[in-house]
Amino acid sequence: MTRTARAYTNIALIKYWGKKNKQLKLPYTNSLSLTLDRFYTDTKASIVDSDQDIIYLNQQLLDDAHSKRIRNYLDIVRQFYSFSEHFQIDSVNHVPTSAGFASSASGFAALAAAVNETKQLNLNRRELSILARNGSGSASRSIYGGFVEWIAGNDNASSFAQPIDEHPDIDLSILSVVIDTQNKKISSTVGMENSVKSSPFYPNWVTLVTSEIEEIKQAIAKKDIQKIGEISEHNAMSMHALTLSANPSFTYFAPETIRIIQIIQELRQKGIFAYATIDAGPNVKIICTKESLPKVQTYIEQQLSNVTTVVANIGSGIEYI
Repeated sequence: MTRTARAYTNIALIKYWGKKNKQLKLPYTNSLSLTLDRFYTDTKASIVDSDQDIIYLNQQLLDDAHSKRIRNYLDIVRQFYSFSEHFQIDSVNHVPTSAGFASSASGFAALAAAVNETKQLNLNRRELSILARNGSGSASRSIYGGFVEWIAGNDNASSFAQPIDEHPDIDLSILSVVIDTQNKKISSTVGMENSVKSSPFYPNWVTLVTSEIEEIKQAIAKKDIQKIGEISEHNAMSMHALTLSANPSFTYFAPETIRIIQIIQELRQKGIFAYATIDAGPNVKIICTKESLPKVQTYIEQQLSNVTTVVANIGSGIEYI
């Protein structure tokens, strides 16, 4: 059976930053995300009579260099499930790539789901989350909608995402402020390694994440959007403090990133609900309410003429088209 799988990106409100096992992509800490409805990847996997996989991204045939990560991943899938067929992968990415928007999350979640359908592996969602994680850690969370927690685990079987609330009745929207869609100069993988090795604050980060995961889960259960915003912003700033305190120091922030953080603080002083979260890239995601969103969007666009803003709401898990 060949069906197109659609997976949405997620934004980590409590970040993971650092892998204790690079091969299995096992993180040092749990993380907690919100799946978004705006950015997604559509992927179809077809079995082909070939001795290698054929990879199309956005209708362009990828050469060996650009498809290496996907080919390696498909080799892992073949090894896991003991089959030898190769695939033609047709993937369309509706996400800015390598700019802090977790395109790999939706990409590998959709790929895992497409292969599961084509090969009729009959994986349940936890197993699908594990399979997606082997392509990209954050992809484990994009199997589900709404609020999702990724359990760090200690081996392949124990590291998976699970839903906290897939259909939360909560007044939250995300305003994505796109500063730059170019590839990051320092990849997330390299940035994590540098932070783990050299930031003197890394042990404190692990402790902080453990406590903030519990705090934000309580806030989600109580629908306390103020607390969700406060914890999310503090966690993001703490993560980026690891990059600034690494040796050598580095940052994903652009000058506009700093300005947007200042604007968000200005908005809060005016009584407008707005909190920042920022992944490995310059772009800022602003946590808003339905009431505050148009005010925040207008203010940002007035202050910064060279950015693009995109509204995202709470998204769903894997879909088949």
